[in-house]
Amino acid sequence: MPSGLIAQLGEGDALTFVINRGFEQCLMLYPELVWERITNEINQLNLYNKKNRNFVRYFYRGAQKVSMDSADRILVSKRLLEYAGIGKEVVLSAYNDRIEIWAADQYEALLDEEPEDFSDLAEDVLGKANGKAPEL
Repeated sequence: MPSGLIAQLGEGDALTFVINRGFEQCLMLYPELVWERITNEINQLNLYNKKNRNFVRYFYRGAQKVSMDSADRILVSKRLLEYAGIGKEVVLSAYNDRIEIWAADQYEALLDEEPEDFSDLAEDVLGKANGKAPEL
């Protein structure tokens, strides 16, 4: 883990994580307190609903608690590394309250993609909040 990222996270409990599959072909690294908040939301889902059950099963698949060692490294299971196609080079992409871990080549390919409908996506995501554009 880069020292700058560790400094942003703080100490103690903030340095214990849960690693899991991401929604795309990457891994997600959640600080433990963030993971607890997310799992509290997930635990509110109605498990009599088939879509909810399927989501819960898939979301938790592969999740494991990890901590940094004395050299500020984390040990990632072979199964998760294979899922994300991670070899020797990785890219850490921190946003909001979590960190994505990408195979370097897949991350570069993601950056090279430019969606044809980015303008429509921006309007759908940002342009319709309460009928007005959000302040950035």
